[in-house]
Amino acid sequence: MATELETAFAALIGTRVSIRLHDPEGGFRDILGYLETPTSLRNRHGQLVEFAHDQIFVWREVIERT
Repeated sequence: MATELETAFAALIGTRVSIRLHDPEGGFRDILGYLETPTSLRNRHGQLVEFAHDQIFVWREVIERT
């Protein structure tokens, strides 16, 4: 059964998101890009960045300026 976060991310595929992850060495790191799957996004350099939901501290959808 999918978690609430997996369901939310599945609905946001194709949108731009910012995710703050717990860094294994301590602290945090931010990733920004277009959600490709519920556990990966493509950043502005075209790189696919994968993450685990248990690493997420906070996330938000980024609204594009018009």
